[in-house]
Amino acid sequence: MFTIAQIKEAHSRVQSGADFPIYIQELIALGVLGYDTFVNDGHVEYFGSDNFRAVATETYPNISIAPFANKERFIEFLVMHQGGQTDYLTFCNHAGQCGIAKWSVNIVEMTCTYLDHSGAAVLIEKIPS
Repeated sequence: MFTIAQIKEAHSRVQSGADFPIYIQELIALGVLGYDTFVNDGHVEYFGSDNFRAVATETYPNISIAPFANKERFIEFLVMHQGGQTDYLTFCNHAGQCGIAKWSVNIVEMTCTYLDHSGAAVLIEKIPS
């Protein structure tokens, strides 16, 4: 199974959202089936086969999550990030401002779902291969 050290190595090559598809391909090679990223503190829970789970506990200073999702503004920030215009922490702050509490990546389905406080999907996007 994969380790957090292996995931960190793959993530170290990500400079912006433009690098995300390559990162996903590296996670697939490691055996990661999906992961959840929690915007408030940055911890990430990774999932593999046979209920394998690994948690990256390194966090950043707490980010406040807006009580209501602003899907339209979030899409604007997402497009900027995917275009390489923002770094990861800036994107996380933008997500919090827009009410995104976490995102869940399903590598099997190649989707990334952005969720609000209640766990409701705000946006589901296909991950480019």
